[in-house]
Amino acid sequence: MSNPAVTIEKKKKGIRMPHIYVLLTAIIALCTIGTWLLPAGEFERAANAAGRMIVVPGTYELIERTPIGLFGMLRSIYAGMIDAASVVFFVFIAYAAIGLIIATGAFNGLVAGLLRKLKGKARAVIIPVFVLLIGAASSTIGVFEETFPFIPIFVGIAIAMGYDALVGLAIVALGAGLGYSGAFMNPFTVGMAQSIAELPTMSGAGFRILCHLVMIVVASIYIVRYALKIQADPTKSLMYGTATGPQDMDPDAIEQHPFGLREKLVLVTLTIGIGVIVYGTKVYGWYFEELCAVFLVMGLVSAAIMGWGPNLIAEKIAGSFSDIAVACLMIGLARGILVVLQQGHIIDTVVYGLSLLLSGLPRWLAAEAMLLVQTLLNFLIPSGSGQAVVSMPIMAPLADLLDIPRQVAVLAYQFGDGLSNILWPTASAPIMCGIAGIKMEKWWKWFVPLFGLLLVTQMVLIALALAVGYA
Repeated sequence: MSNPAVTIEKKKKGIRMPHIYVLLTAIIALCTIGTWLLPAGEFERAANAAGRMIVVPGTYELIERTPIGLFGMLRSIYAGMIDAASVVFFVFIAYAAIGLIIATGAFNGLVAGLLRKLKGKARAVIIPVFVLLIGAASSTIGVFEETFPFIPIFVGIAIAMGYDALVGLAIVALGAGLGYSGAFMNPFTVGMAQSIAELPTMSGAGFRILCHLVMIVVASIYIVRYALKIQADPTKSLMYGTATGPQDMDPDAIEQHPFGLREKLVLVTLTIGIGVIVYGTKVYGWYFEELCAVFLVMGLVSAAIMGWGPNLIAEKIAGSFSDIAVACLMIGLARGILVVLQQGHIIDTVVYGLSLLLSGLPRWLAAEAMLLVQTLLNFLIPSGSGQAVVSMPIMAPLADLLDIPRQVAVLAYQFGDGLSNILWPTASAPIMCGIAGIKMEKWWKWFVPLFGLLLVTQMVLIALALAVGYA
């Protein structure tokens, strides 16, 4: 029988992906070179009826080039850190607050109950259930970054159930990503895109719900098959022999973990807190500042329930800050890529060039190409609302010229925006991987085949939308 340690050692001697900091810095360098090779240009922008600044089609013009030098490239790293500060500190604070909740052992007790009730393959039922629940929140009220603090929870649960960290991350990442892709009333994406395309707000929701469910089924089957495979043979896991950090849960120890009154009160606190977040986000438009406050309340109340003193709470928060620091710095580095592209004034040039390519394609092919274009644009503009205001003023009239319903153009936009958020290093992929304690190359190796499968699924759905006259 082969020695696992020897196998792992052999793998280490093979080709290795660079550290995520090296990878992101290399992308910044490539984009810096792009500012010298591509012409600088801009569209005119004007306020629409809703007061949003959007691109005016047909107004692209070349401007004086502003290439970024070596010193400017290095400055972009700091500028990216500053520009991403709101996200960075949200992740720091929310992760520390959830860390307090995890440290109470409440989730260990909950998992213990699940492990006792769900045996063998039946445990896999949690995968589609939670993908659907997270997707519902993402699809309706636009939850995405708000899911980050829950990644270590699902990573721990997945490991305790005999799966691996990739399964836990996939539940959260695909729930959020597919929620955006199949959103039927997300105000930040489909709502904004439809208003720019001059479509009735939330129109066509039925077909988008169908799309969302189809994609969830495809993704759930893929995740469950992988989970059951490694449950039967742990050496099949892409994470085999790799430590995933402090969120690991020992299944043998957890199955006997107590689940008393205090632990149950902690989970009640968490449930109430999530309800407050959903209500505040939906009714009052809460964002990072308010959400951080709610997370802190949940964490501190949970600590008080367990009877912890101030010093112990502070020590646990400091430990969480240390655990998440690498992931938070990834966010700033990734934002540095966008700083270079913006300062070099080449984002609009790329958008204009892609629109020219689409204008020469037949109707059926142009609709599919819109999906690919929006997926690529999300690398440059990972903000859903930002991508809408840049691309939809161009794609909507282009769809008219190609006899493509504007509703299909919106569908291509949200497909391209949502799923690639958990693929591109400029979007949320490095953040989620950092929180989960998973190297980006491991995630890509697992996710890229599923991404391709879901992309084909989206293309089929767009073809169906054209066939039925989805308007």
